[in-house]
Amino acid sequence: MRDLYQRLSLPPDASSEDIQRAVEACPNRALKQDADAVLSVTEHRDDYDTLHATVSDIGQLRARLGLSHGAHWQGSVANDFAYPPDSAVGQHEALIGRVGHAAAHYNRWQRLRGPWLVTVAIIAAVCAGFAAGLALCLRLGAS
Repeated sequence: MRDLYQRLSLPPDASSEDIQRAVEACPNRALKQDADAVLSVTEHRDDYDTLHATVSDIGQLRARLGLSHGAHWQGSVANDFAYPPDSAVGQHEALIGRVGHAAAHYNRWQRLRGPWLVTVAIIAAVCAGFAAGLALCLRLGAS
């Protein structure tokens, strides 16, 4: 499928007047006929826009996955919706990185939790013993 908007250098939300001017200025007779038949009729354009959005999404998905057409497809009509492979980190890799980071924090907390709990328990026992001893001394001193 040809990307008529791309081949006419138009955005998909171009007005009817812009489309008509681009079609009239187009030097390719076959492209001119296709664009006139598809983009000039409202029902045909609506159907084409729906299909265009779907095929564009598929092309972007292929790019995110690092897929591209073979050399024999380059420059052909089938390549209109092929985008260069996406070099950005995919969401899967970003999610794995975030989960790994959270797991490292959790493991660090688990490793440190044992000694800290023992230390806090000992300090709490000493404070409780000191408070009980002080209360006992004050009670004995008062009698």
